[in-house]
Amino acid sequence: MNERDAKKRKNAVALSYDTNADEAPKVVATGKGFVAEKIIAEAEKNHIPIQHDASLVELLGQLNINEKIPQELYGVVAEIFAFIYRIDQGVTPPKKDK
Repeated sequence: MNERDAKKRKNAVALSYDTNADEAPKVVATGKGFVAEKIIAEAEKNHIPIQHDASLVELLGQLNINEKIPQELYGVVAEIFAFIYRIDQGVTPPKKDK
């Protein structure tokens, strides 16, 4: 695989957070290439919102399955969960000033 193909190769990380059981979100799946495509397909099939952030996927992809996200990433992951909440509630996110 050449460098260009590697850059086009998909990466995916799936997070889970149960406010009653977890103190922090945890990684429940990670994958590259075919596995990433399967993770994304499962999310789409189950109407789970997908947030595209290559830098965050790279960081989270270094964690083990069932590992809680590190405190340093709480802010970024909180934004993702807020994004999902807004989608679930049918709320349009506020527009950013240019």
